[in-house]
Amino acid sequence: MEQQLFEKYNGSLVTDSMLQEAAELFSKHYGVWSEQAVQMVGPFAKAGNHVRLNKARLRADYLAEPSTSSYVRVTIDGHLVGNAFACRWMYENKTVCWVTQLVVHQDYRERGLAMNLLKQLRHDSDDIYGIMSSHPAACLAAAKAFGSSISTVRLDIIKQYASDIMKASPIRYVKDARLCGSLFHPDDSSGLVSSANTSFWVDHTEPLEALAWAREAAHWPLGDLHDGHEFLLVLEAKHRPRSQSRSKFGSSPVS
Repeated sequence: MEQQLFEKYNGSLVTDSMLQEAAELFSKHYGVWSEQAVQMVGPFAKAGNHVRLNKARLRADYLAEPSTSSYVRVTIDGHLVGNAFACRWMYENKTVCWVTQLVVHQDYRERGLAMNLLKQLRHDSDDIYGIMSSHPAACLAAAKAFGSSISTVRLDIIKQYASDIMKASPIRYVKDARLCGSLFHPDDSSGLVSSANTSFWVDHTEPLEALAWAREAAHWPLGDLHDGHEFLLVLEAKHRPRSQSRSKFGSSPVS
């Protein structure tokens, strides 16, 4: 029987060796560049090549504020098969927890690992959760982990909070993202509803297949997916009883 272990770390406790493993997981299993990437990003972003990150980039971009960053990972039989990074900041006396990266090994998807990784990020002090992702599976996992389901997502909450909390973010790609879609621009007839232009030119072949499945399986509230864009999801936290509170920092194994 395989041994599954979830661990959670404060950003200041994440070692270079952990980041090296995370960088390898991302570079092999996140996604590939799109046809437009060479023109929009540069010659290194050849269509079909894996999008890559190194450990230095991970630390600079995802652990820029170590004291307010979190890292969670899941290993199976000692091998890293999934992880997530998050950053917290304050907005009008509310704690925002934003998922900055979520990756699961291709051979271990559709097993609930993404949802359970995100559950590990939850803390009783959190008031708002957010994520931008081009993959519907990430949004489905976040809706389940932080709310109840994608069908119950409240668009009015996204509209109320998204712009201001993102402007307050210490994470540059979150701060610089441009909100798109009919939720923010009523005259928008592009098919976008809750979207952000992040100029991330990852290939959307797999995400669009997942989007078609998601629309058949349940109400999908976030609209279409355009090149260079990501879905935007913001959720209010459901506060748990204090007796169920977990430690905010350190490692936490879960069977």
